[in-house]
Amino acid sequence: MRFPPVIIRYDRIASTNTEAAEQARRGAPEGVCIVARAQTSGRGRQGRTWASPPDAGLYFSIILRPTVEERWWPLISLIGALAARDALRIVCSVEADIKWPNDLLINGKKICGVLAETVEAEGGRACVLGVGINLRSIGWPTELAASATSVEAETGAVPDGERLLQALINALDAWYALLHTETGPEAIRRAWEHRSSYAFGKRVRVAVEGRTVQGTTRGLEPTGALRLETESGEMLHLYSAEIMELRELETGGDPDSRRSDPG
Repeated sequence: MRFPPVIIRYDRIASTNTEAAEQARRGAPEGVCIVARAQTSGRGRQGRTWASPPDAGLYFSIILRPTVEERWWPLISLIGALAARDALRIVCSVEADIKWPNDLLINGKKICGVLAETVEAEGGRACVLGVGINLRSIGWPTELAASATSVEAETGAVPDGERLLQALINALDAWYALLHTETGPEAIRRAWEHRSSYAFGKRVRVAVEGRTVQGTTRGLEPTGALRLETESGEMLHLYSAEIMELRELETGGDPDSRRSDPG
């Protein structure tokens, strides 16, 4: 393996991403994984929370210390989604769609979120990659029922969390190793586009740079940015934005009420 995994387990923790970041700052090596049965302050992008009831999900973060050029670091979020998708398919026979930039969906409902954060750490800059997978629909806030799903809800069976964890680590290792090859970034971009219905031709609304625009997705830039052709013909390259499929908006979907990333 490119990184030897060292798994540190907690029954309850504020945030796996926060703990991994703290350990990275203290010089923890690549491959240290933080796994918790529950999070009390799971956090996500733009200050949102990730509901993390006990034994309802796989709450996981890993420290990575990439040696590729920093322009390729945004692809780490993509490989997190690809690896989680692989693990769900292999262990649970669940086929998930990838919604840019960090969600896995089944029938439009969120089953997994990915959050990558950079950390200024002892020994150089590191990346903390968090993955949250919904295993069971227990202990959730009632408002999540319309927008989230779980492995148990989709398959009718309680998943083996340990098998899923090992499959996730193995898949991450493979995609991460690919990132460090000469042709890896392009292969990762193409793999993500192939596995996402959001990559091409999806009509969406996004909030970006203080404005809201509508447009159509046109694939990814080599560095992982989403290409969005606006209704006025402008081509935007988005590295971070809230994205909502227009069909969801037309049926009453509210992007602000949807579950955010793990961590």
